[in-house]
Amino acid sequence: MSVATSAPVNAECSSWQEMAEQVLEGRAISRDDALRILKSKDEELLAILDAAYRVRHQYFGKSVQLYYLKNAKSGLCPEDCNYCSQSKISDAPIERYAMLNAERLMEGARKAAESRARTYCIVASGRGPSDREVDHVAGVVRQIKEKYGLHICCCLGLLEPDQALRLKAAGVDRVNHNLNTSERYHPEICTTHTFRDRLETLSICRDAGLELCAGMIVGMGEVHDDVVDVAMKLAELNVESIPVNFLHAIDGTPLQSQHQLDPRFCLKVLAMFRLTNPKAELRVAGGREVNLRSMQAMALYPANSMFVSDYLTTPGQKAEEDFRMIGDLGFQITAGDYESSKLLELWKVPHEKTCAAESPSGGCCG
Repeated sequence: MSVATSAPVNAECSSWQEMAEQVLEGRAISRDDALRILKSKDEELLAILDAAYRVRHQYFGKSVQLYYLKNAKSGLCPEDCNYCSQSKISDAPIERYAMLNAERLMEGARKAAESRARTYCIVASGRGPSDREVDHVAGVVRQIKEKYGLHICCCLGLLEPDQALRLKAAGVDRVNHNLNTSERYHPEICTTHTFRDRLETLSICRDAGLELCAGMIVGMGEVHDDVVDVAMKLAELNVESIPVNFLHAIDGTPLQSQHQLDPRFCLKVLAMFRLTNPKAELRVAGGREVNLRSMQAMALYPANSMFVSDYLTTPGQKAEEDFRMIGDLGFQITAGDYESSKLLELWKVPHEKTCAAESPSGGCCG
């Protein structure tokens, strides 16, 4: 697997600002410091967010990138992931359908553009796609690129090398494949595939030239060490994008009674991910509305990206409320390429343009 060389780690920092300065100097924080963030007192939260925002501002300024999800295939999954309403062990009352046709996926792309998203995420349930499904998605991606110019991220499960190559050739920019939790805790969450299986798919996608999007779900019964394990592993893998989900416990799933999060801890998690992965696009993802509640806006001090509109099987906040929240912060929706800039101008959205030189990954909007 292609892994970036880890930055040198300094001794434990004496203050949150010292931690931010260390990161800005290119030195990784220690595991102990990462744990300190999660275990910190609530009275220290604003100081922690200030440190995280210094790093966020250095690499992303006041920009916010929006993502729009389309559940291209729902339910019918043979996996036993305890958090998921689409798994074989879930009794959640959700829609179940096979892969959507091209017309439906194109309609989702149109809504993504209308929602002022730069990235359209095509997500399919299941262990992994068939070759026919990969070819179908690839054909639709070509149409989306031609008509809307959207950045495309696909989440299709475990992939084979030739499948990843076909997606790349079709114009897919990035593949999402979350680690979800630590290697230690993974068997408590899923037994039908392993943590190593997930790492293998990330390696296959990297070798195919695809950007990597990988994150976790916080609040599934893991301990602080597990959360830090994931953050450190993602830093080791040098992923371009990190979605941090906060468990939205869904009735009918094994984790339906798991409610252990509060907004302040969620913000500490985001700050820890920012300080351990300073140059990665950090997205506040599923469960934002349920777990951050009135403190949602504060998530954008460490994070620079968010989903707009609905999630896979649960509703999200109205897009207009997200736009207002971003504007109230004095932040801007960012378009990093010609096509996305055209879309934002079409919908008359205040935005700023970035260039490859400003992007930590060497490409627009990293």
